[in-house]
Amino acid sequence: RRQRQMCIRDRYIRGIVLCIIPHVRSGGEGMGERRTVYWHLPGLCYFRLLNQMVINLMRDYADCFREGYQIGSVYGTIPGAIWNGGRAVFGILDRESIVSIIKAYNDRGIPARFTWTNALLEERHLYDTYCNLIMELGDNGMNQVLVNRPVIEQYIRREYPSYALISSTTKCMVDRKMLCRELEKDYKLVVLDYDLNHDRETLKAIASYADKVEILVDEICYPNCPKRAEHYHDESRMQLAYTMQSDFKCTNKFTKPSFAESQKRPAFISNEEIQWYIDRGFVNFKLVGRGLPIEFVRDSYLYFLVKDDARAFIQEKVDRFMEEVAKKSKRN
Repeated sequence: RRQRQMCIRDRYIRGIVLCIIPHVRSGGEGMGERRTVYWHLPGLCYFRLLNQMVINLMRDYADCFREGYQIGSVYGTIPGAIWNGGRAVFGILDRESIVSIIKAYNDRGIPARFTWTNALLEERHLYDTYCNLIMELGDNGMNQVLVNRPVIEQYIRREYPSYALISSTTKCMVDRKMLCRELEKDYKLVVLDYDLNHDRETLKAIASYADKVEILVDEICYPNCPKRAEHYHDESRMQLAYTMQSDFKCTNKFTKPSFAESQKRPAFISNEEIQWYIDRGFVNFKLVGRGLPIEFVRDSYLYFLVKDDARAFIQEKVDRFMEEVAKKSKRN
């Protein structure tokens, strides 16, 4: 109750201030300009209830969330889609369920972003009925696709031109010249390789493209992992073969990942550091979550999106909602 009262108080005070002080358009960086910051969330399907809950809370309790923050997209896959990459996701949904999931985000003004980043795609895979159905159902000019292979990128540009294309971090692009060339291409955004998160020379080199760069702020994987590309290929193989059998050994799988653990990783960008990026025009940030526990995702949302003094209030609402969902699942 106290946290809620603080949110109401902040709203009341802000309303008074806005009535007294006229809005002044900023002259640019360093002049008090407030930028809109876009957050790209995981779990298009698997965390959809948590995502929708958080999105609704951002609308209903706006003063409890950090100012200027918006949800830019929610990324992930529809279960069982062979174009999917990054992390294999199995299952299948009917047409009505796919429409419902996409609509739930779009009705809130948020694009659904499909992770079509399977590293082993060939031309014969392009005509998959299920994947093309998903694309057709989301073909409304609002949604997006992550890509990392020319074969799928060219197909989507030709057959589904209304989709915005995002260059995926699974390309593992750390060469500075290659990255600059990538940013010059016709992508809505380019997701930065997380090993470059704190590389000030690279960030300076791409500063003119800052609003086209998306930064993954809480990667759980180890820096400069020599097996990263191999891991992506193994997940892609599993997706194409509809199998969960894998011989790939990942050291991260030995312990249950937690958000607290990700905060210790060199690639992590803290709330204290993030303003440095925003001030330089980097305003698109991505949160991990695919294949991770829902508690990890919840904690990342609470840390990055919610004001410190409102975190307990928002967490109570989120946890109560998650408990209700768990109870319903057991009954069903």
